[in-house]
Amino acid sequence: MAALQRRFFHQTFRALSHENPLGLPRTGSIPRMQRGLPERRKIKDVAKVVAVSSAKGGVGKSTVAANLSLAFARMGYRSGILDTDIFGPSIPTLFDLSGEPRLSSNNQLLPMSNYGVKTMSMGYLVGEEAPVVWRGLMVMKALQQLLHEVDWGGLDILVLDLPPGTGDTQLSVTQQIVLDGSVIVTTPHTLAVKDAVKGINMFKKVNVPLLGLVQNMSLFNCPHCHHDTAVFGSNERVKEICAEHSIDLLGDIPLHQNVGDDGQRGKPTVVSEPDSERAQAFMDIAKLVGSKVGL
Repeated sequence: MAALQRRFFHQTFRALSHENPLGLPRTGSIPRMQRGLPERRKIKDVAKVVAVSSAKGGVGKSTVAANLSLAFARMGYRSGILDTDIFGPSIPTLFDLSGEPRLSSNNQLLPMSNYGVKTMSMGYLVGEEAPVVWRGLMVMKALQQLLHEVDWGGLDILVLDLPPGTGDTQLSVTQQIVLDGSVIVTTPHTLAVKDAVKGINMFKKVNVPLLGLVQNMSLFNCPHCHHDTAVFGSNERVKEICAEHSIDLLGDIPLHQNVGDDGQRGKPTVVSEPDSERAQAFMDIAKLVGSKVGL
């Protein structure tokens, strides 16, 4: 098994080209940039692909995506997660993984696994503190390689953790691969909900099925008086948005310190506290999503 050569920002940066920013051995399977809309392709050996998105940063999208992938694994499915955030990858931290992936016999990246979930991220290919200082074309080609040059080895479902926003990465993903559906993550805060609507409209525009909306950090239950407080405001606007756009509210994730702490420790809630109400909320959402995509 050939080892990946050291790349990025030291010694080899000058050797990287726009056609192969990850420095992978040539296999000829990456679609070249082309004019017009590319043809959507299925990701090889992956049955279902679900994108988790938020137009607003800081709403806990990556935490939700990671816990959903773990929930699918806990349900008995062959589950994976692909971190498509080139500039700010979160999956290595959330899954407590590091180091460079190996290459398969046909020169494709082999996913790194933990807690029964296969993962791939740009974070494995650069140093933990190394910035990715690239222009758009390099970013898009790197994304193409992550989408088409990973040997998943057979998955029932792959969760895509999209970066915040509605820009190049989101459009490239939706135009290049067949998505079985998308999940929008928001908080009850007015600014987050406004941007969630932009995400909803983006997926409508590119004809990707909207599976529903997840409301993260919905209520805070005081551990002393056990009173529920809507720290980020009422969820009425979230319910209105779902009604206006005819999409389902898949579930609420409570605002709880352990959810953030679990992620920082690299052991998300579904595996660190499997019997908690918080883990059950993720499990319930995963079951709904699974039923909607035909798992």
